Amino acid sequence: MPPDHLKPLSDCRLYAFVDTAYLRGRDAAELARQLCDGGADLIQLRAKGATPDQLRKLADALLPVTQAAGAGLVINDHPKLALQVGAPVCHLGQEDFFDAGYRTAAQVTGCPKQVLLGLSTHTPEQAQRALKAGPDYIAIGPVFATPTKPGRAPVTLDLVRWAAAPKNGVAVPWFAIGGINLRNLDEIFAAGARRIAVVSAILDAPDVAAACREFKSRLDAAGS
Repeated sequence: MPPDHLKPLSDCRLYAFVDTAYLRGRDAAELARQLCDGGADLIQLRAKGATPDQLRKLADALLPVTQAAGAGLVINDHPKLALQVGAPVCHLGQEDFFDAGYRTAAQVTGCPKQVLLGLSTHTPEQAQRALKAGPDYIAIGPVFATPTKPGRAPVTLDLVRWAAAPKNGVAVPWFAIGGINLRNLDEIFAAGARRIAVVSAILDAPDVAAACREFKSRLDAAGS
């Protein structure tokens, strides 16, 4: 099972990232420490184009930081690496899961479960298909246009409203993602989201920890 230090996903509100495209010379572990200091509940390691050795070194550097803070390290795209290093969560896109031949979460997480699984979704149909596979959480987005997903049309607040509607039966925790910043956060809340994933608005901030704290404060004020 995933380690005991990880809080339940239902209690996780702020999902942050150590994205190597945004490091700009910063140390990845120090950046993770700042995210933890700001109150990030989950921190995804996203390292597009990194070699397996580079990924392993990054994961090994980040895991002690997140463990000490009680945050969950999420490994993007590489479930085997998550299992190897002992990260509690892995995240896969639609193509990385379904096009790779997976049909159930247990094919990734193991049985008994060794790691938690999150899946990206971009339409109601994708969300429904993902939910049938049994993930531990799903991501809804990109809500707004975002440089982290160039060329992908935003799903708009309509998909957030769909996920928030009780009749649609999204019974697992879900995170709105994509272009979210402090200026449009109230729109996200009004559409029904209470968990968010934020990349550039935190990583581009002059004070990463302070940016996290501001998002966390707004999330707390929005309630559950």
